Amino acid sequence: MPRTVLIVDDEKSIVDILKFNLEKSDYSTICAYDGQEGLRLAREKNPDLILLDVMLPYIDGFEVCKILRSEGINIPIIMITAREEETDKVFGLELGADDYITKPFSIRELLARVKANMRRGSASETPVSETSGEAIRFKDIVIDFDRHTVFKNGKDLELTQREYELIKFLALSPGKVISREELMREVWQYDYYGDLRAVDVAVRRLREKLEDNPAEPVYVMTKRGAGYFFSEE
Repeated sequence: MPRTVLIVDDEKSIVDILKFNLEKSDYSTICAYDGQEGLRLAREKNPDLILLDVMLPYIDGFEVCKILRSEGINIPIIMITAREEETDKVFGLELGADDYITKPFSIRELLARVKANMRRGSASETPVSETSGEAIRFKDIVIDFDRHTVFKNGKDLELTQREYELIKFLALSPGKVISREELMREVWQYDYYGDLRAVDVAVRRLREKLEDNPAEPVYVMTKRGAGYFFSEE
């Protein structure tokens, strides 16, 4: 069954181009032309990924992203923006977007980002104590590979797919310092499209959910000038 992409953009010509190329690449698509409709479809249709324009009627893309994340909806979101301001790009990531792409963009780049950000699995409703698949445990943290889910003291942390992939990659090599460039390559799966600031924002958001005190982390640690590592001490 093809993965579904929700396209939210008020420019019909852009929507038509995205729809054509995504469907040519074997994705199914749902389209919305304003933020209000995009929010409704995201809630009701549960797509595998959302392409979300920033400048939208009724509710802008930033607000749509903020609302979805506040409701615990962790569908991967790629923000589409014509803005060049660096603060706007970082702001979208801090609200919970997984990635952004700036107009004008090449279809090849967009498809690469869709593929890299596409959700790889869905969580089951089985309690963590009843799982039979592979998991790793560190103190009060359980990373469940079967359901792409992280639990702390038995509670689902409700990570985005990107946050889950980030902690999984770090935790599989505890104590190893991994550079931002390697994280971008291995977790984001980008060789030359990526923005290293996305790594820093994702780490910050992960710490906010994972750590008792994000300002004094005990799991996801920084090695100044070198990168990040997962501490099991």
